[in-house]
Amino acid sequence: MGNSSALALPLAKAAVRALETVMITVRIFLKLSPDTRIGLGKIQLLEAIETAGSISAAARTLKMSFRRAWELLDHMNKAFGRPVVTGHPGSAGGTELTGLGRDVVRRYRRIEAETQALAAPHLAALDACRLAEKESGGAS
Repeated sequence: MGNSSALALPLAKAAVRALETVMITVRIFLKLSPDTRIGLGKIQLLEAIETAGSISAAARTLKMSFRRAWELLDHMNKAFGRPVVTGHPGSAGGTELTGLGRDVVRRYRRIEAETQALAAPHLAALDACRLAEKESGGAS
């Protein structure tokens, strides 16, 4: 897996460049159970907690209620059977990602980058077809 790590960043950059001009996109979610998915919103919540150091600050950043943020975290905790974040009781508050939480973010972002890189030429081709159809006035 050593070489694939070295490839991930160039692939991610290539995907971003390719997608800057493509209007069709791929959206990734991981289905953990029939009732639980992890998508961009939950990943952004975990990233915001890592940055802000608290659930409430992360929720404010993402313009969601604390209750909603906690529900999303609770769903992930239950799906994995262990916590994705941990608090610091007795201190001035604060929350940080557990090793599992950091791993979830890292792996999701890697899956996202690699998928985008693989999909980019196909999305560009489909987008070109869509744009050609618009330019021709829809006549087939």
